[in-house]
Amino acid sequence: MTLTIKDIPLLERPRERLITYGSETLSNIELLSIILKTGTKGESVYELSKRLLKELGSIYNLKNTNKEILTKIKGIGTAKAVELLATVELGKRIFINNINDSKTKYNNSKIIYENNKYLFLDKKQEYFYCLYLNEKKELIERKLLFMGTVNKSLVHPREIFKEAYLLSASSIICMHNHPSGNLRPSKQDIQLTEALQELLEKINVMVLDHVIIGDDEYFSFREEGLI
Repeated sequence: MTLTIKDIPLLERPRERLITYGSETLSNIELLSIILKTGTKGESVYELSKRLLKELGSIYNLKNTNKEILTKIKGIGTAKAVELLATVELGKRIFINNINDSKTKYNNSKIIYENNKYLFLDKKQEYFYCLYLNEKKELIERKLLFMGTVNKSLVHPREIFKEAYLLSASSIICMHNHPSGNLRPSKQDIQLTEALQELLEKINVMVLDHVIIGDDEYFSFREEGLI
């Protein structure tokens, strides 16, 4: 016989326990049960949540999953996958905003690396971000511009130019990762940076740095004299 949430005494159900005792008292399975809301035919939401965690390996692996992976798990359709992905993304943004206070001054590559390395953890392809800064070198906006292989045909300088203009940025910082682990800039990395400098100079926006981020180290164009 399948045990459903309704079979659990009212005050022991995940939602009621959260209301009474706070979210920090709930297990990962109970929190997932609240997000998923319902189970499937023959399987309660609690059992579905337990099996989901088992198939993923750990709660940590939720942060690197996607709709295609989730919907291959029995009982997880598009709607449940979307709810899970939205919840994970909110968590990421809360975490990133917490470590990236708007008053942080991005005036050296170490700060750039420490405040943004989390964006690149466990990434299997290249991610390219831009930080748009005000005249005090404080963050206006962080924008993901591309996922894939970084080269001039995929990361368009004019897109970065457009955002800098619309945000009235005084300067920008480019960041991307090399999943291979080799942090030396490619020919395309250097050409892109030079093209950005030339284009943004027209609206008096400086390219402060271009940082290639690895797991435990980084490469700074400014530190190496390439900017």
